[in-house]
Amino acid sequence: MSAARFLVSGHVQGVAFRAHARHEAQNLGVTGHARNLPDGRVEVIAHGDAAVLEEFAAWLAHGPALARVDAVHRESHDATSTPDIFTIG
Repeated sequence: MSAARFLVSGHVQGVAFRAHARHEAQNLGVTGHARNLPDGRVEVIAHGDAAVLEEFAAWLAHGPALARVDAVHRESHDATSTPDIFTIG
């Protein structure tokens, strides 16, 4: 099991980015969470198999139809525990 932290920037708030990310994560079997940050970015913590996280990262790079993703910063994430579901907050 791998874990990654993604910071997604662009026009990603107010366009249902987190809800769509949850839907995509559920389809792929990814767990974790997505939340809006005060600076306008969306933070996504994702847990799953390495290959599946690559698929999820590719989706994050374009997001839902109303979003405009300018950049996705990815870093490894040390997980003390693995969540059972993907939540948004």
